[in-house]
Amino acid sequence: MKKTFSLHHEKIKQPRLVDAIKHEVKKYLRRERNKQLPKGADYWDFDCKYGSAKDYAEVIHVSQINKSIDDAVTKGLDSFYLEILAKTGHRTPKILGEDE
Repeated sequence: MKKTFSLHHEKIKQPRLVDAIKHEVKKYLRRERNKQLPKGADYWDFDCKYGSAKDYAEVIHVSQINKSIDDAVTKGLDSFYLEILAKTGHRTPKILGEDE
């Protein structure tokens, strides 16, 4: 998903629009996680970018998406760019007896 979301609509109030954006992102993540994993992959991971525009997008973690959307609202931005790309993830086994 590579999309620029607008935070203004002539008929929809902003809090409802923000909820709709968060729901769309959550639905996309759920849809991607439910896809069949390729052989050898352990889970779906995501590369995420957020910014006021595509040119200014910075890498963020999946858990920071909602905070970033709320941040766009508090800053009073007219729109923001969000990019979420799915990739396969591979777990590394833990070695017993090793202190971290």
